[in-house]
Amino acid sequence: ETGRKIKEQYADTGGFTDHVFAVTALLGFQFIPRIRDLPSKRLYVFDPAITPKELKGLIGGKIREALIIANWPDILRSAATMVAGVMPPSQLLRKFAAYPRQHALAEALKEIGRVERTLFILEWALDADMQRRAQIGLNKGEAHHALKNALRIGRQGEIRDRTTEGQHFRMAGLNLLAAVIIYWNTKHLGQAVTSRRRAGLDCSPDLLAHISPLGWAHILLTGEYRWPKL
Repeated sequence: ETGRKIKEQYADTGGFTDHVFAVTALLGFQFIPRIRDLPSKRLYVFDPAITPKELKGLIGGKIREALIIANWPDILRSAATMVAGVMPPSQLLRKFAAYPRQHALAEALKEIGRVERTLFILEWALDADMQRRAQIGLNKGEAHHALKNALRIGRQGEIRDRTTEGQHFRMAGLNLLAAVIIYWNTKHLGQAVTSRRRAGLDCSPDLLAHISPLGWAHILLTGEYRWPKL
């Protein structure tokens, strides 16, 4: 909805699933999860028989190409449904996860995910820059969580509202407060950059790319108490 096209999506190891790899590939952007315990991961190939003997220990199985071909029209319809906004990807993934193993579409997507996961693992192992980008992206996500944790004053992150509506309002209020701080920081960072440029000071775009509007150390989150003089 922001009008920006996603190029890469970073996630922690918890998001490392074949279905997620398949869906992100179909939607046209690269899924880059941080891999924990990489040596335990296995690669999938179309023909294990022609795999070099040095790599055979890394092969986890064979890609069922016929299953992908047979379900390709349904796979394209699923992708079109997500691109058109008829159904969000998260909802579709939940449905796939709930299907029994013999569901053809879910199994076909898993095979596509294995192809994409194998390609990703190979690229991840060879591309140190990708590993750095993933770490930086995850750090930004952690900084966002840290900001929200700082705003959870009093109940320390516990949502005790009994109704769904009350819980929704509580979370929406937290999101609004975080957005206000991010907006304020972004506005003043922009003014600082403009001021530096007017003064002829260096303001390299390469450095600006590392600036984040998620800090809050300069903000009195609990307000300021001023006692009147008697």
